[in-house]
Amino acid sequence: MSHEKFLSAQIRRRTLLASMAAAGASAGLSTLGASRAFAQEPEKPAEIIVRAWGGSWVDALKAGVSDSFTKMTGIAVRHDLTEDNEIQPKVWAAVAQKRVPPIHINWDTTTNATKSALRGVTEDLSDLSNIKNTTDLAKPVGLDGYPIVNTYGYVYVLAYRPSAFPDGAPKSWKDLLDPKLKGRIALYNDGIGFHFPAQVAGGGKLEDIPGNMQPAWDFISKIKEQQPLLGEDPDFTTWFQKGEIDAACTISTNAREAKKNGIEIAWVVPEEGAKFDTDGLWIPKGLPENELYWAKQYINHALTKEAQQIWLDGLGLPGVVPGLTPPADLAGDPSYPTKEEDFKHLIRISSKVQVENESQWFAKFKEIMQG
Repeated sequence: MSHEKFLSAQIRRRTLLASMAAAGASAGLSTLGASRAFAQEPEKPAEIIVRAWGGSWVDALKAGVSDSFTKMTGIAVRHDLTEDNEIQPKVWAAVAQKRVPPIHINWDTTTNATKSALRGVTEDLSDLSNIKNTTDLAKPVGLDGYPIVNTYGYVYVLAYRPSAFPDGAPKSWKDLLDPKLKGRIALYNDGIGFHFPAQVAGGGKLEDIPGNMQPAWDFISKIKEQQPLLGEDPDFTTWFQKGEIDAACTISTNAREAKKNGIEIAWVVPEEGAKFDTDGLWIPKGLPENELYWAKQYINHALTKEAQQIWLDGLGLPGVVPGLTPPADLAGDPSYPTKEEDFKHLIRISSKVQVENESQWFAKFKEIMQG
């Protein structure tokens, strides 16, 4: 997974940050949830390293969480844009060899983070004071305590260029099989977000996952004949901007980012449904004690209403703190679920099932696409 820049959005976010900073140092302290007096706090590191996705994703994190954390603590935040799947073995190896890990915080998909939690390489975050103010979405399912904290949810929508669909918005993932879209559609290079709707579009049932996913592979084989472009988050925005694709299975953030840049684009949740998932933050074991303390303060800050409002306005995603205001352009949008009924058309598969099978699904998808 990964994401691009929009000047007006950045200015708007900076304005919000400035007004937030103006709330004063005392508000800053309570925002961080630092209940201990500063005299008792451990020594501050010069910087903390947060792994992040690039483009609009890191822009939003910086505007909502990192900049205000630095303003309140004086600790610089460095964003490491190594892909989540690439950093994972490096962190695992460091913990196994009792070395200091290469990052302080990993911003990760919940499925990847769950793999790390089950491996025993994550610090316990149950003592973060702001967890008590979060919704159930923040709690990782099927894990004890909080080895990770989910920070928001997102939907893998069918994004499309309206001019390529003159008869109206696509209603089904099967609409991607239209011959005129050959070479004009895009998917993630491991198929993430597409496996589950492909199962339904291929005539299968969600309850057959993971036991019988042949319908998904059959449908993905048909999609392969369409010669899709395969990439990561920043690629989707770029491809739409350059007019290289007409449709994509992508996180709504990427489509919205292209739209903010003046690209003609829209998105739908097709009749088969769309995958809903979460991302989270976690800390690898093996950090010096003072750095662990400040890494926890960073995550605690990311769970405040102020930080979530700016961060997730930038991403256009629903957070885990009650009372956030949806961005004006997403109020009532099916890709921004806030109420129970909003989830009826979204596909949610347990993290446990995904953890146990995702690497096989990714491998099968790549095998089909390279075949």
